[in-house]
Amino acid sequence: MSDRGWRRVATAGIARWAAAAAPVAARAVAQSDVAWRAGGTWFVGLDALPNGADGSLGGVTLPWGDLGLAPVPLHPAQISVTRAGYPQPDPGESAASFAFRRDRDAAHLDGLLPVGPQKRRMVKEPHDWILGLPLNRADAGAAPLVVWEGSHRIMGQALRAALAGAMTAGAPEDTDITEAYQAARRAVFATCPRVELPGRPGEAVILHRHLIHGVAPWAAGAEADPPGRMVAYFRPLCATVAAWLRDGD
Repeated sequence: MSDRGWRRVATAGIARWAAAAAPVAARAVAQSDVAWRAGGTWFVGLDALPNGADGSLGGVTLPWGDLGLAPVPLHPAQISVTRAGYPQPDPGESAASFAFRRDRDAAHLDGLLPVGPQKRRMVKEPHDWILGLPLNRADAGAAPLVVWEGSHRIMGQALRAALAGAMTAGAPEDTDITEAYQAARRAVFATCPRVELPGRPGEAVILHRHLIHGVAPWAAGAEADPPGRMVAYFRPLCATVAAWLRDGD
């Protein structure tokens, strides 16, 4: 994965998969009755793409070799769509929450879910890696993926320290790591370069499981094909929290 914590690859095989997935994804978005979030500018689309467990769709296989990933069983991909104006406030959203989405790209680490009324962060979905596959044409300013290069090193070290005792006790998934996570993320903002990663069909981006990432606001004048900037995401789970915490790629 390199010290950056992400890599991009583009091949004809990835382009074939994206071409097969794009119309299926667009239909799934159009037929969904799930409300768009961020004031109607973001379709979350969890488990919305009807791909096979091997990632295949419409008779087109996911090119694992091109991606440099070992095949694993996959969930239905997320179809994430943003459109002009992203982000807008949601009804009932706090000013601080919206400001973080607007000013900090809603920067986060996948797998840490908010638990309980106080939304304490716990490792409930320990992903092995994150794979993003752009499905349609979008300008570079059309709410692109954002990463903080090298943040996986800072986050990994902090999380291993925060969960050391819980790993011995045997309940890491129920351990509140909110403060450790937030402190490490502040260190990331202070020391790691923020990089925008716009994409196009035929490309794939692979993120380290500990990489801090988010989505930039939609830039004025940016355009994308309907229904908006559309990306398929796969995030297979690790077998254990210990596997998620491992050092290295």
